[in-house]
Amino acid sequence: MNLPLSLAWRIYRHGGDAKRISRPAVRIATCGVALGVAVMIVSVAIIIGFKREIEDKAVGMSSHIQVRTPKLNDELDISPIFLNDSVYDGFSSLESVTHVQRFSNKPGMLKTEDSFDGIVLRGYGSDFDPSFLKNHLIEGEFTPFSDSVASNRVYISQTLANRMKLGVGSTVYAYFFDKNVRTRRPKVAGIYATHLRELDNTLVFTDICTVNKLCGYGDGECTGLEISTEGLSTIDLANYEVSRYASDLRQKDTRFDYSVSTIRQIFAPLFSWLTMLDTNIWVILVLMTAVAAFTMISGLLIIILEQTQFIGTMKALGATNGMLRHLFLYLSTFIIGKGVLIGNALALTFIVVQQLTGFVQLDAENYYVDVVPVDLNWWYILAVNLSTILISVVVLIVPSYLVSNIHPARSIRFE
Repeated sequence: MNLPLSLAWRIYRHGGDAKRISRPAVRIATCGVALGVAVMIVSVAIIIGFKREIEDKAVGMSSHIQVRTPKLNDELDISPIFLNDSVYDGFSSLESVTHVQRFSNKPGMLKTEDSFDGIVLRGYGSDFDPSFLKNHLIEGEFTPFSDSVASNRVYISQTLANRMKLGVGSTVYAYFFDKNVRTRRPKVAGIYATHLRELDNTLVFTDICTVNKLCGYGDGECTGLEISTEGLSTIDLANYEVSRYASDLRQKDTRFDYSVSTIRQIFAPLFSWLTMLDTNIWVILVLMTAVAAFTMISGLLIIILEQTQFIGTMKALGATNGMLRHLFLYLSTFIIGKGVLIGNALALTFIVVQQLTGFVQLDAENYYVDVVPVDLNWWYILAVNLSTILISVVVLIVPSYLVSNIHPARSIRFE
């Protein structure tokens, strides 16, 4: 039988005399641990959810990897690459690649009677994966794009629609400048909103046939190729395979001169900013762990002082300092465990309610999302719980040595 554990459990269940200070001390310590754990879990869930949301939007607009001309590599680049069907199938067959789609860009301008805006018209064909665009459509319906037929339909962002006072079904003048000015008058088929200002301010989607004609591309030419992988965790492997395949093509035929870029390179400032959020997580974890540890140290010292007579009596009966230290460490573990359970209940309640209702909202213009995103990751929650318990118990080892300074003769007379 483990005597210190048994005594600690009896003391914990008894709760102390209501007139003594141990009960409020235990409650304060429990609340401190619960608050620290709840804040840590919620903070980690929000930051991870926020990173995931922004990363998914960036990937949804540009895929994980882009293959383009090596001459330029930005949204205004209209230099084509040559991409025949056999090369297209070669990229598609790479082991780490899940989907490929052609796209073409053409800079231009939209104009109404009251305003005008510069845009990048991006065209996709029948191989376009519409899931991201459909998920972010707030008005209108998506109709599949064609490789060979100009649809005269465009999908614009809510930002552009509000600025130019356009709605679904509206027609707008579009101007494109080369040696001559080319004019189109497409109809707005849908309005999307990603809240990524850099993209929403400029990108307008249509079919690739329209864009290729505006750019003067020939057969097998397009601005680039978007390649999707299983996720950001496999993007480095996919980038290696795609780059190696592109290099092999270049050696065989100089027409296949490609530049391969990952989404992290295309949106380098955005991903650098997201990486900095990891620092915020560590700051919050350290501060909240310190709060939990401090309240537990204070609570343990109060409990030990309150139990001075009990300690003296136990020493008179032959209990060693080591046994008594273990007793109070067990008692502290019970208090920490209760605080951790309460903290988990509070945090999980908030996370689940937020996922279901989205009651905590944000200004999308400043935060890129309109509701606070949360990611319920059980591995992170387990890590927070275990680290909190372990650190809190470890920091209590030194305060527990206070029992060594309590002498039986004096403590038994202590009131």
